[in-house]
Amino acid sequence: MKSKLLLLNAALLCAIALGVWRLREAWVAARVREDAVLHRPVTPKSLGSAPAGPHIEPVLATSYADIAEKMLFARDRNPTVVVEVKPEPPKPMPKLPALYGVMNLLDGTTAIMSEKPEMKHVGVRPGDKIGEFTLVAVDRDEITFAWEGKEVTRKIDAMIDRAGPVQPAPAGVAPRSGPAVVAAPPQASQKRGEPAPGVEVAKGIRACQPGDGSPAGTVADGYKKLVTPTPFGDSCRWVPQ
Repeated sequence: MKSKLLLLNAALLCAIALGVWRLREAWVAARVREDAVLHRPVTPKSLGSAPAGPHIEPVLATSYADIAEKMLFARDRNPTVVVEVKPEPPKPMPKLPALYGVMNLLDGTTAIMSEKPEMKHVGVRPGDKIGEFTLVAVDRDEITFAWEGKEVTRKIDAMIDRAGPVQPAPAGVAPRSGPAVVAAPPQASQKRGEPAPGVEVAKGIRACQPGDGSPAGTVADGYKKLVTPTPFGDSCRWVPQ
């Protein structure tokens, strides 16, 4: 029994000695590697020059002018003066020409009108101007004018002046109060209803007067009466003989 303990102790001593020896070898190797690393010469690398940074402009007081001019809480700092321009009121449309009748001749429809009631009435055809208006179209029911790029349409029955043009007062005579004086139709020497040419509606063509019941072919004052049937009724006119 005693011999076995001695052998065990001897084995333990050998194991301890072997461990110490291996530990010392590892320590020696670590020192060698440490000396090799610490004493190894290092060649410095050449470094290029660093790139230049962005150019920074100096801060000026004028750079803050936009902020000062557009202050949200101080409108008086805005140097821009806003002038409110009011739109011009639209031009009032003048009074429409006076209409006395419509004639449908073979060469087209003619409206008997005057720019104002006191002015001479003439025959106007589509495309002709009378005052500030241009006659666009006319038929038995409606008449259309053009003014300032706009079209104005009126009913013939509502627009026609059945009283006739107003006769101007003689010079030097003050007008009297009361109803307006109605001028006699052209050819005042003729009585109403007598065969006589009326107002000139075209070159060499005159209209028939209201109440003229003379037959076609009647001759008066160098004119001959012509009556032509149309879809709108008989067209009456006087032409040079």
